[in-house]
Amino acid sequence: MTTITVDRHDLAILNELQRDGHLTNSTLGERIHLSTSQVGRRVQRLEEAGVIDHYAAVLDPLVVGLDVMAFVQVTLDRHGETRGEVFEQAVADLPEVLECFSVTGEADYIVRVISHDLNSFSKFMMDGLLRIPGVTNVKSNISLKKVKQVTILPLDHLAQPKLSKQRVQFSA
Repeated sequence: MTTITVDRHDLAILNELQRDGHLTNSTLGERIHLSTSQVGRRVQRLEEAGVIDHYAAVLDPLVVGLDVMAFVQVTLDRHGETRGEVFEQAVADLPEVLECFSVTGEADYIVRVISHDLNSFSKFMMDGLLRIPGVTNVKSNISLKKVKQVTILPLDHLAQPKLSKQRVQFSA
């Protein structure tokens, strides 16, 4: 595992790009007081190191007619590498599944699901999730309203090397 060192300029670039991944290198340079070419080299280095995973447009589900958001706790009939792999591959192929996490606690997985309406959510559950081999129990929580949802990761801990245990290290 390779370690990458970042400085305050890199952190500023990352913070700006998290807020608006569509920014040009020129605009980024103006905001953080670096030349366009310096910004370009830094962004390329951060991309190549995997710090910047990808760029995407974040859509508003309600605007595009996806009105039902659910958080589904899934329990499998038995534990083991094979059963988990089958489940994980199956949910990876379901477009309604936005996120899936293997978790501790009562459930084995937490799945965030989006649907057009309650009927389509029911169809997803009955014809999709519940038909995956090994799924024995599901508990669904339908979201009533979005209170907070961000895509911006807090990066302040990177500037505190004693707290930092990840592949990215800060250099003043």
